[in-house]
Amino acid sequence: MGKIKFNSIRKTGIWLDKDKAIIVNLYNGDISLNTILSGVEHFHIQGGSGSRKKGGPQDVVHDSKYLEREKHQIKKYFHHIISEIKDATAIVIFGPGETCNKFNKIIHSNYKDLSKKVKDVVKADSMTKRQVKAWVKNFYKSTS
Repeated sequence: MGKIKFNSIRKTGIWLDKDKAIIVNLYNGDISLNTILSGVEHFHIQGGSGSRKKGGPQDVVHDSKYLEREKHQIKKYFHHIISEIKDATAIVIFGPGETCNKFNKIIHSNYKDLSKKVKDVVKADSMTKRQVKAWVKNFYKSTS
């Protein structure tokens, strides 16, 4: 028991930012919630010490290393989310910042079958898990 039948309607909402994704699944009257932590490090690039000046050649090298590492961490984070939502029949993506749009672009460029299931991408503030559940329920209630 507890397994989702593939022929059942599974409406999914994903609230995400750079730190975590909260995935809400609605199916057969039940609701489940799963949180995925991104593992994306927050890089704080600071000026050098001693005679090195901020913006010097060393900072450019460090910036590109950090950005490359962050890019790989986000790719892994998005792949983890996609593995959790691959059986959804309808998907809504929402949250603050640009992470939602980046995630949506990855879906549309790399996961054509999944991209057809994305109903909307919505800008939304930070929310508690309870607020995320309510938001997803209301979204699908208003689109039915």
